[in-house]
Amino acid sequence: MNKWEVQELILRTLKEDLGHQDMTTANLIPAGQEGTAKFLAKASGIVAGIEISQAVFTTLDSSINFEILKGDGEIIEAGETIALVQGKISTLLTGERLALNFLQRLSGIATKTNHMVEAIKYYKAEIVDTRKTTPGLRALEKYAVRVGGGRNHRFGLYDGVMIKDNHIKAAGGINKAVITLRQKVPHTLKIEVEVENLIQLREALDAGVDIIMLDNMNIEDMKTAVEITAGKALLEASGGINESNLLEVARTGVDFISAGALTHSVSSLDISFDIIQVEGA
Repeated sequence: MNKWEVQELILRTLKEDLGHQDMTTANLIPAGQEGTAKFLAKASGIVAGIEISQAVFTTLDSSINFEILKGDGEIIEAGETIALVQGKISTLLTGERLALNFLQRLSGIATKTNHMVEAIKYYKAEIVDTRKTTPGLRALEKYAVRVGGGRNHRFGLYDGVMIKDNHIKAAGGINKAVITLRQKVPHTLKIEVEVENLIQLREALDAGVDIIMLDNMNIEDMKTAVEITAGKALLEASGGINESNLLEVARTGVDFISAGALTHSVSSLDISFDIIQVEGA
C-alpha cells in the first residue's frame, strides 16, 4: 500500500467522523485522563488492517502506545486480543469507531478470501478480486484480498485492457476491438476480452488475446472452453461465483476465478474495542 495514499484516506475519514470536535468525549472526559483498551476478536478469522487502525490513533495523538499482538495475515480465534492501545482516554474514544471500521471491514475481506482460497487449494485456479469495491477504499480492500491469499485483478481502468460486452458492441466486434487496441496501447499491457459464449471464445482466440473472461458461463461450457483454448490463452471464470459453486468452477480447469463478492457484499469480522483500564479510577 502507498503510505501517502493511506495517510490521506485516514485524514479524510477522520474529518468525516470527527468534524470540528467529538462533542461527547470533549465535554465528558478529563483532558489528561489515560487508560488502556483492547481490540477483541468475537469471531475467528484472518486479521487485516491492524496497522491502518494503529495509524488512526497515532494520527490523532503521536504519543499513543499501540501494541500489535496479532498482525495482518494471522489467524485469530474468538476471545483473543488483537492489539492493546494505551494513552489518553479521549483519543481512545475518538478513534474507536474509525479504527474498528477499517479493521472489521478488511479482516472480513481477508477472511472470506482465505475461505475461498482454501476451498480450491488442490486445483490450479487462483482467486482474484474485481473493481466492485467501496468507492475510496479500493487500495485497502485489494490489500485485504492479498492478505487473505488471493490475487488482485486490475486496480482501475488505467492499468489493464479489458474489452467488455459494450466495448465489443461499440467497436464493431472482438477482432476490430483487438486490432485497434494493439495499435494504440503499450506492448507491455496484456489484452483481456470478456466472452459470453463459445462462438465469442473462438473469435477471441483467433484475435490472439492474452486472457479470456468467461462471463456467466455454465459449467459445461466452461469445460468446453478449457478444451478449445488448450493453453493458448489464460481463462478467467467470472459472474455469480460464490462459495456454493466455487469448487465446481475450479474443477473445470480455468486459470483464474474472479469474485466480486470478496469486496462488494462481504460481512465485516466481529471485533470489539473495549477499555480495560482507566488510570486513577
